Formats: sequence, C-alpha cells, structure tokens
Amino acid sequence: MKSYLLLAVATFQLAVACPAIPPPSRASVTTAVPEPTASAVNPPPVIVKDPTPEDPAATPVSTPTTAAATPSRTAEAATPPKSSAGDDASVSGKSTFYGGNTQGGMCSFSTYTIPSGLFGTAFSGSAWDSAANCGACVRVTGPNGNSITAMIVDQCPECDKGHLDLFQDAFAKLGDISAGIIPTSYTFVPCGISSPLVLHNKSGTSAYWFSMQVVNANEPVASLEVSTDGGSSWQKTQRAQYNFFENQSGFGTESVDVRVTSRAGKTIVVKNVSVASDASVTASSNF
Repeated sequence: MKSYLLLAVATFQLAVACPAIPPPSRASVTTAVPEPTASAVNPPPVIVKDPTPEDPAATPVSTPTTAAATPSRTAEAATPPKSSAGDDASVSGKSTFYGGNTQGGMCSFSTYTIPSGLFGTAFSGSAWDSAANCGACVRVTGPNGNSITAMIVDQCPECDKGHLDLFQDAFAKLGDISAGIIPTSYTFVPCGISSPLVLHNKSGTSAYWFSMQVVNANEPVASLEVSTDGGSSWQKTQRAQYNFFENQSGFGTESVDVRVTSRAGKTIVVKNVSVASDASVTASSNF
C-alpha cells in the first residue's frame, strides 16, 4: 500500500514539472493554403453561366436587326405601276448607233415606214421577250437633257437592257456622232400615232397556216386572238421571235375576225379579215 502511494506522488510531481505539449492548431494548415486568384474570386460570366436556347437572355441581339432588313410587302406595293405603253420606270444606260434597218429588222416591218416625227432603234436582245416590244416607242433622253421618241423596229443581240442601238439620225439629235457612244435613259411612251393600225399577213398564210402581224399601233401589242364563230369564242395565237402571231394549223377558214389587245388592256376588233398570203387590212381605229 505504501508503494502505491509513493508511485502516485512521483507521477504528480513529474506532471507538474513537465506540462503536456498541446497539439498543433488548424491555423497552421489554413495558412499553408495559397490565396485564391482574382479569376477564382470573380469568374467571367461565360464560366458562371453558359447561355442556352431556353434562356431568353441568351437570344442574340442582332436577330431583330436582321429581320428588320428583310423587304416588306409594303415596299413591294410601292413598285411603280406600268403605264399604258409599258413599264414607266426610266431605264439608264447608253446608246450607240448604226445605219438603221426597218424593212429588214428583226421586227419584220417589211412593208412599213416609220411615221414622220419618230426615229428608229434596235432594242436589247436580252430583253427581247419574243418580240413583245416590237412597234413600241421609247422616249430617249441624252446627256444634255434633250430627247427624242424612237420606235423599236430591230434587235441588238449584244445589247443589255439599258443599251439602245439608235438609227444614226436619232443618235445625232442626242449627241455628237464622233463620240460613238453616249449615256442615255429611256422610258416607254405612246407613239403618238393617230392613224389606224394595220394587220399584215405573212407570205404563205392560208386557212391551214396562220401568221399575222400588227403594225402602226400607238401602244405595244400584247396579244392577237382569232374568232371563226362571229366573236362567240376566241382562240389564242403565239407570237414568234420575228413579230408575227401564229397558229401552225390555221383556223380552217378563208376569213376570220381578229381581236388585238394592247399592253394596257385596250382592244380593237377587225371583222372578216382575209387570211390570204401577204394580204393587209386597215382597222378603223388605234389604241
């Protein structure tokens, strides 16, 4: 018993003389961790939140601008209407000249003479449109502001839409012949012809092959129809590149009624027209 008391006293004395060393604190571990960088503290928005299609804020702001640039139907409605003589918009381009060719031109006006006060011109091959503008007139304005009226009687195969190949006398009214080429603009206009239009049959026309042209029209001709029943019904013809309205099978009769319609929708009916080869008939009026 005495030995146990001596051991307890010795242990107490040792504890007082050598206090226990406390364990290391968490502070030393914390100071060992490097400080966060600025990018970690303030990450860019693209890292924090990736845009998704479901997020309305992610819609590109340029989309409304692109949509606004699309032409609207209101703009289309503002397109200038066509005049009675054709498209009334002015076409800018250039003019050259040549010797002129009415009777031998692509419009096949072999028996026609251009009326006094009008000039002649060849029209663009790229805008030929099956001779749709043959006989139409254009007001041509030159570089000095002076102008003339010219009838389309021929084709210029190499000319673009803005290029007119004028008869030489027409070119001379607008510019110096020595220039060879001048800037011009043109607009379709009525020809100012007051005498009646004329129907002319092509050589070889008969009851079994129909080919007829319209000359001396005041406005561009859009169509020619034929009736064999006194006007109860009308049959169409097709305009050839050389400016004749044709039906390859003919209409089976020696005479027909003919209805001519202008580009503006005006009509002239000529009754009892012979379909004999090379025959011509003069109508009672013009557009």
